[in-house]
Amino acid sequence: MSQKVAELLSRLEERLDRSAIVSAEEAGPRYREDPDGKAGAPPEFVLRPRTAGEVSDILRLCNEAGQRLVVQGGRTGLAGAARIEPGEAVLSLERMTAIETPDREAATIVAEAGAPLQMVQDAADSAGLLFGVDIGARGTATVGGNVATNAGGIRVLRYGMYRAQVLGLEAVLADGSILTSLKGLPKDNSGYDLNQLFIGSEGTLGVVTRACLRLHPKPATEINAFCALASLDAAIALLTLLRQKLGPLLSAYEVNFAPLYGAMVAGMDAPAPLPVGSPVYVLVEIQGQEPDRDGERFAAVLMQAVEDGVIDDVVVSQSPREFRALWAVREDANRFLFSIKGLVGVDVSIPLARIGTFLRETEAAVQAVDRNADIYVFGHLGDGNLHYQVRTVDPAAAYDIVYRGVAAAGGSVSAEHGIGLDKKEWLHLVRSDAEIATMRRLKAAFDPNNILNAGRVFDLAPATSIGDVSPQ
Repeated sequence: MSQKVAELLSRLEERLDRSAIVSAEEAGPRYREDPDGKAGAPPEFVLRPRTAGEVSDILRLCNEAGQRLVVQGGRTGLAGAARIEPGEAVLSLERMTAIETPDREAATIVAEAGAPLQMVQDAADSAGLLFGVDIGARGTATVGGNVATNAGGIRVLRYGMYRAQVLGLEAVLADGSILTSLKGLPKDNSGYDLNQLFIGSEGTLGVVTRACLRLHPKPATEINAFCALASLDAAIALLTLLRQKLGPLLSAYEVNFAPLYGAMVAGMDAPAPLPVGSPVYVLVEIQGQEPDRDGERFAAVLMQAVEDGVIDDVVVSQSPREFRALWAVREDANRFLFSIKGLVGVDVSIPLARIGTFLRETEAAVQAVDRNADIYVFGHLGDGNLHYQVRTVDPAAAYDIVYRGVAAAGGSVSAEHGIGLDKKEWLHLVRSDAEIATMRRLKAAFDPNNILNAGRVFDLAPATSIGDVSPQ
């Protein structure tokens, strides 16, 4: 341990309880775990505050000492933002898990940054309300991490991204200043909306400690259907029909392209809902408030799609058990894909009209490099978010082909998980020099000593003043 680190820890010990400071030796491998399997460096030490005041003390002292920090929540992100770089200490929000009682009248809830998403969902449910974001890692992913990455998930079509759920934030800046805006006002135009700067910033501008989140009426109706279709064009036609006929009833629209469904079915414990062999499968969900009418409307639209030749085969849930079973098929994609070692996995978004061209051209380019490559694609077709996975002998070429294909299609190299460490070399493909330079100016203004998640999203160019922060 260096003298600088020893002096910093001595100052921190005066302000934090003993369990809030974990030495590098005590930390073990836990804080280095990464869902992609890429091992991070050992941390200099780990700090586990309980309050925003303690976060403030930590940031102020680390800022004065020039000690870089990586901010960690549930460590479920897939872009490496929480992976430890050499010389970094960990700021873990795992002990900040308090959730206030939901405000039924205002339909809001205030949660600390370390609270898992599922705790927010359960609290909302107990109050007869619904939280609009749901992701597969709900039991581990935290509020702070979701804010930092602007998480999306399966119901963006109905409720929007995490940004749409945030009515206020409490955040701590690198110098220890605490910004608190938790009034939960749907309308507040008194100056700049500072909350929005932290959403999707991946912990580079400040540390979110609490969030006031929007809740929604709990649906009285939840029904889903699993459909087999002949093509992507048919899937887009069905999406258009459902939007026209059902409007806001439509809450999710998930796609699974061959050969992924067949590969999943081979290892599934439960029976497959539909036979293998169709080019495209879609899971459709509706949520409504009129149980006597919603199911009939949904069935009528699906029947019309069958009669028009848009749907080849379909199964509709008839009970909560069947509803959960169909969603389990969607989530089984993650189980199957995470079982494949060395898989190239990207999270991208593409304009709906260009998805077909992107899929054809990217597959051809990947297989030109490796004719035996296996390609698996699924995702949230309703909002253009695809999870594109490749098993290949040349991962570097596959990443470059996919991201350049995304850029050519007018898409984004990150739909949900952010840029982190792993995607920053491709950020320039989808953001202009002026945009990246502006991001650097914001970073330099909020964190001039570059102690917060340094090197995530972009590398901060050396500069003597904010005006000198320019693209590299």
